[in-house]
Amino acid sequence: MVHNLQFALQSAWRVLLVGLLVGAGLPALFALGVRSLAWGAGGDAEAHEPGTAGPKAQPIGTVLGWACIGVVLLGVALGITYIVASGFGKALSFEHIFPTIVDKQ
Repeated sequence: MVHNLQFALQSAWRVLLVGLLVGAGLPALFALGVRSLAWGAGGDAEAHEPGTAGPKAQPIGTVLGWACIGVVLLGVALGITYIVASGFGKALSFEHIFPTIVDKQ
């Protein structure tokens, strides 16, 4: 009985961790990317006092913004790949560096 409870709690922690990463982490990273793009654009894209010139453009903000959005798109693509692979009775394997679709064992 204790072993079953311990197994259930370990599984619950994994579900909670994945839920936090995907459910809150990807949207937060996307928001950070959009904010970085605004910082990178400078001028009126950035919040400033009315009637004053906005801050100058920051190219590093544009690079960081697109990097954040790229990570989010990669996460979405992996999620869709996992769902499609499961639908075809396959599994997503990270045995090598790149994810591959393999037969379920």
